[in-house]
Amino acid sequence: MSRGLHADMETAVENTVVRPFLLIDLEFSSPIYLWSGYGDLNYASTDYLGVGELLGFNAIEESQDLGAKGITINLSGINGTTLLTKALTEEYQGKEVTIKLGIFDSFGDIHNTPVTIFSGFMDVLTIDEGGETSTINLSVENKLIQLGRSKTRRYNSADQRADHPADEGFDYVASIAEKDITWGGETIKPASQQAK
Repeated sequence: MSRGLHADMETAVENTVVRPFLLIDLEFSSPIYLWSGYGDLNYASTDYLGVGELLGFNAIEESQDLGAKGITINLSGINGTTLLTKALTEEYQGKEVTIKLGIFDSFGDIHNTPVTIFSGFMDVLTIDEGGETSTINLSVENKLIQLGRSKTRRYNSADQRADHPADEGFDYVASIAEKDITWGGETIKPASQQAK
């Protein structure tokens, strides 16, 4: 049994004729949605732009240890499109990328819910310019890469207020750091330390 596939998706994959497709969500500040076919495809109230054979990427790999294996998405034959403009002008590093696998049924409708086969973050984007068209290569880190990154959070008021402006929970942390607190009443010295 394939991990993450619905039972009816597994059944559909075992059919004599299988019509798979890929959906790619590139979460720029104004997202771009691509799919591996031709023309426009509407799925879950989102319009996906068909890029057909212009789209490619290396094999998606998983390892038994929790290794974070990334991929590279290639989009060739680009000439002055929105994607090329975004690649040149927008901050893209760390933005999310999701790739889903779907299947069309015999009527050309999307069979059940496409399955997420990869999710990660944009890393390095390069553009190879040709005479009339360009190729965009986008390296994407697997989301598991976050497990190896240290957290840069601090236990102080400024850091807490960055996420929760009205939270006063850390306002007094600095003042109590070196404070002596008597717990439960008067402190009694051991007999050996009492004055004779």
